[in-house]
Amino acid sequence: MERNMQIATIIAVLIVAVGIGYYLPNSAGAEPVYIGHIGPLTGFMAAYGDQEKQGIDLAVEEINALGGINGRELAVIHEDDQMDPTMATNAINKLITVDKVPAVIGEISSAVTLAIAPIAERNKVVLISHLANSNEISGAGDYIFRIQATDALQAEYLVDLASSLNLSDCAILYMNSDFGIDLEQSVADHFVKNGGIVAISEGYNPDATDFRTQLTKIKAENPSVIFLIGYPNDMAMALRQAKEIGITSQFIAPDTFNEPIIIELGGNATEGVIFLYPPTEGPKWDEFNQKIMDKYGDNATIVTAMAYDATNLLATAMKSDGVTGEAIKAGLYQIEDYPGVTGNITFDEHGDVISRVYIPKIVKGGKFEDYGA
Repeated sequence: MERNMQIATIIAVLIVAVGIGYYLPNSAGAEPVYIGHIGPLTGFMAAYGDQEKQGIDLAVEEINALGGINGRELAVIHEDDQMDPTMATNAINKLITVDKVPAVIGEISSAVTLAIAPIAERNKVVLISHLANSNEISGAGDYIFRIQATDALQAEYLVDLASSLNLSDCAILYMNSDFGIDLEQSVADHFVKNGGIVAISEGYNPDATDFRTQLTKIKAENPSVIFLIGYPNDMAMALRQAKEIGITSQFIAPDTFNEPIIIELGGNATEGVIFLYPPTEGPKWDEFNQKIMDKYGDNATIVTAMAYDATNLLATAMKSDGVTGEAIKAGLYQIEDYPGVTGNITFDEHGDVISRVYIPKIVKGGKFEDYGA
């Protein structure tokens, strides 16, 4: 009798343990759900890579604390590509063939995203970019998503800002890359549609350090506004050289301008530059910023927040529809008004976020300030 009671007790304990196992991440031998991340963890854009890694890792930590993906732990495999298409291609092939991930977060560069998108599409692996904005990404495939606004949408904001300042003739100085060329064309088209005149448009190579030839041509046209389209380091150098040769036109820049390194490198040549940036204020942003500050000792950036939102969107889709690429794709298309840190997110039929809002900011007194404040 006593032996039977002992056996019954053991069975009861096992039943309870197994039951608990269904709710504990990575319990009862369940394998983690792996996803990939491709970004510039080293190299000239490593600051962005570090920011996005912070957002992804924080999201994964919080998701697992709440039970993971239906009881399975979520894990991320970070791959460094130095924002290089060849390195990114090798990374995504490794993530797909070796690690067998059903979804990948990345890349921040439009050129790199467009390089790896066909591989993801062919293998039915979801690729969700949190920062690439080329219009071409809209047609990259059913498994390709992004939560950054398209170049066409940001161009509308840039041109509307110039129009509000009664700046009717422009020059465009842009980086010769998928990002720069795409945004340059969108800005030029929208500026002309608004009745403005594009006096001159000059491109430069991504590795350029001397912009005097292009700037001299622009100065000769004496435009009321110069749209400066590039990344932080090159925009800072271009502004310094523009000041040196006496250009006094109003500079307007896209959201890539909002990096402290620009003021550090550009000095007082950055004073008065107006640029666009997604809103980073309100209770939800403040809460997120405090989490990043507590964990990493840094203020949150839009890069950090976009990566955080992308990770949570994948987790939401996996919890509702499953962990295969096809299931995640279906789940993402069904999401409506996901309450992200960067705003509510709904995807259209192209996998693009339906709307984004930008506000103007200005460099004033060596600091980024809200325009008009």
